[in-house]
Amino acid sequence: MLNRRMFMELAGAGMLLQALPQSARGQADNSPARGRRLAVVTTEWRYHSHAWHMAERFLVGYPRAGRWHQPDFQVVSAYVDQFPENDLSRRRSREFGFPIYATVAEALRCGGEQLAVDAVLLIGEHGRYPLTEFGQTTYPRYELFKQITDVYRADKRSVPVFNDKHLSWKWEWAREMADLSRELNFALAAGSSLPGTWRLPAIDFPHGAEAEEMMCVAMGGMDSYDFHALEVIQCMAERRRGGETGVVAVQGLKGESVWKAMEAESWNAGGWNPDLFAACLSRSQTLTQPESFSHRYPTREQIREWVAEPVAYRIEYADGLKATMLLMNGLVGDFTFAAKIRGQDQPLSTLFYLPAVPNVAYSAELMAKAESTFATGKSPSPLERTLLTTGLVEAGVRSVGQGQQRLETPHLALSYSVGPESTYATE
Repeated sequence: MLNRRMFMELAGAGMLLQALPQSARGQADNSPARGRRLAVVTTEWRYHSHAWHMAERFLVGYPRAGRWHQPDFQVVSAYVDQFPENDLSRRRSREFGFPIYATVAEALRCGGEQLAVDAVLLIGEHGRYPLTEFGQTTYPRYELFKQITDVYRADKRSVPVFNDKHLSWKWEWAREMADLSRELNFALAAGSSLPGTWRLPAIDFPHGAEAEEMMCVAMGGMDSYDFHALEVIQCMAERRRGGETGVVAVQGLKGESVWKAMEAESWNAGGWNPDLFAACLSRSQTLTQPESFSHRYPTREQIREWVAEPVAYRIEYADGLKATMLLMNGLVGDFTFAAKIRGQDQPLSTLFYLPAVPNVAYSAELMAKAESTFATGKSPSPLERTLLTTGLVEAGVRSVGQGQQRLETPHLALSYSVGPESTYATE
């Protein structure tokens, strides 16, 4: 049954996609395979939002390996939780002919009685939501996911889901989301663009090598860009000898505590390996310089001057690997990685390259992985990686909020392994 909001949206969209000309649907290759149906469930859809980054790839296609690729999946419905003044969802609904429904269930059933889509793109990022006591934004990824799985359970059928970024701000909910995907037997892929983007140089952590210590130096804030930086570390760490063994403790540092840790100059003294920090900065393309200087390594005094509020997460893995995530706004504006491999004198290091706005080609690479999940029913990346990094974000934020104390993390005893093949972009 149509309610008033559905009627207005359908009317604004011109009722049927078939009524639109081919060009208005963003077709780039006149492919006849656009029969598979995709529902978009998002918190907000505006310029530079993640829905703009991701959902629109399925409206107009995206560059892939030197050609313009048109996905086989066509957006046929959407649920949008919030409509800011600069909302784009209604405009896209009119332009591409898909209705915006009042509930998640209606979007998945396309206004009917049964599940009527072949895949779901879940984007729980951006929008105005309350903060937790630790400063986490309570994006309703879990709540929206539960509404999706309620439809699956009721209709006795499930389809693949791609979940943008980490699974939830709350560990117990993230764990339940992973468990539900197994119970209801559908592919759940998740994560961000960082593991799959281009690298300079184009290298991976050698599969099966022994890792002693790792680092990511990054930009951004806690409960947002820390997830990206942790994915940088984890997509490398999972390739070490023995595979992933889980994390036993996390300590979050902020402000002056970070500078004290830097002065310690070793993990055992409470800091990190300074050679890894230098290797990361050597790969950065955005390293800050004083006025009239070009590409000089900054002094510690300059770093302290430029970085107003540094953040560090010190991570201890069950097999003895140590890792440090550093958020250094004011010093860098990108993501770099370095690792100490046993038996090698020089660190392994690379830049996780993110092409510039407005085209943000890295989100095209991420949606290629989402499309692969939708088409094959298998995620190209391990869900355990996203589950673990979800828990690391929560642990880091909580540690900072609880006096920067080291927190034991028995719930992060996650073990998994990956094959030797690399899955980042190379073309």
